[in-house]
Amino acid sequence: MSRHSEISSSQVVRSVTESLASIDFSGKRVLLIVPDSTRTAPVGLMFKSILLALQGRATAVDVMIALGTHPPMSEEAICKRLDIVPSQRSMTYGSVRFLNHAWDDPDQLVKLGTIPASEIGELSGGRFAIDVDVTINRAALEYDHLLIVGPVYPHEVVGFSGGSKYLFPGISGPELLNFFHWLGAVISTPKIIGRKMTPVRQVIERAAAMVPTPVHAFCLAVQDGRLVNLVFGKPVDAWSRAADWSADLHVIRKQKPFHTVIACAPTMYDEMWVGGKCMYKLEPVVADGGELIIYAPHLTEISRVHGKTIERIGYHVRDYFLAQWDTFKDEPWGILAHSTHVRGIGTYVDGVESPRITVTLATAIPEEVCRRVNLTYRDPNSIDVRSYENREDEGILVVPHAGETLYELEEPPEWARS
Repeated sequence: MSRHSEISSSQVVRSVTESLASIDFSGKRVLLIVPDSTRTAPVGLMFKSILLALQGRATAVDVMIALGTHPPMSEEAICKRLDIVPSQRSMTYGSVRFLNHAWDDPDQLVKLGTIPASEIGELSGGRFAIDVDVTINRAALEYDHLLIVGPVYPHEVVGFSGGSKYLFPGISGPELLNFFHWLGAVISTPKIIGRKMTPVRQVIERAAAMVPTPVHAFCLAVQDGRLVNLVFGKPVDAWSRAADWSADLHVIRKQKPFHTVIACAPTMYDEMWVGGKCMYKLEPVVADGGELIIYAPHLTEISRVHGKTIERIGYHVRDYFLAQWDTFKDEPWGILAHSTHVRGIGTYVDGVESPRITVTLATAIPEEVCRRVNLTYRDPNSIDVRSYENREDEGILVVPHAGETLYELEEPPEWARS
């Protein structure tokens, strides 16, 4: 993984101004679509640079948080995301509306159309042949121009995040969201993550083509919290170029697998719904029969939105669900997908589930909850992370700030190959 120079604030302002200069925003209402706090990126710097570039041109510049199915953000949390001092909110940014996407409120959604079964069959490589409705946040269509602002990282469902993914599932309804998450799970995370034009990405871009409003994107390449590249253009083009950067910045390859991996989750992952990223990015380098420990003493719950369903279903390998599809087909497919992503690769034969590795939670989630959802528990107070560091030669890997950098083997095993 090479290291690149950070782009200065003045360079960002200049780049944003130049990028937006060729587009006519006169009298237009513009909506910025940005990630929540679970993505590392200088969103505040971008927000302020765009406001400056559109000053005196656009009649309105508002912000929508692309939550997907994540919980809504408070006014204070949005201010923090945008690097706004709350006391200055009304005085300096009072004209900017903050909008939280609500994926599960039908009144806030509008249908754009349907991707027919014949196309789904082609896009999914023959895995599915069903009609999929495409819905989006109704408020987004009240604007004259959409500007996506967000980073690009390896992603367990789509391959690389960013671009049109901030529309679907960022501000979309549940139908498409549930479908393509399960499509990615059926293909399996190791065969999706870190790949560019996956079947899931193709479904997303097909849906994005239905959006009637002009859309452009600022796709960010971020390394160690520093902005090192800024790409602007139509979403798929900007995303593609940024994904090439991400493949260089966010993928570390190891020669041999490790029997023990400790993934230290950053505090921005405050529930397993997002903390599972520690598993997704590290599963490829855990040896068969090995253990991945998600170390997150701050993490207290499975999911504020989906927790009850996950606790009822549990975490299982993909084949557990496929072998009993009549039992699970009416559950939210996005939750089934999350379940398989966290549990990882494995088999289900003759009623016996055999995960490839052990997944252990060293968190503040109670032991009985961990057992209930089919994961192993360890008291985080019993783990001295420092004692495991610098022991790669012994087959032990410690990863600080896990969840955004993908670890792979130089020679991937068969189960991880596309």
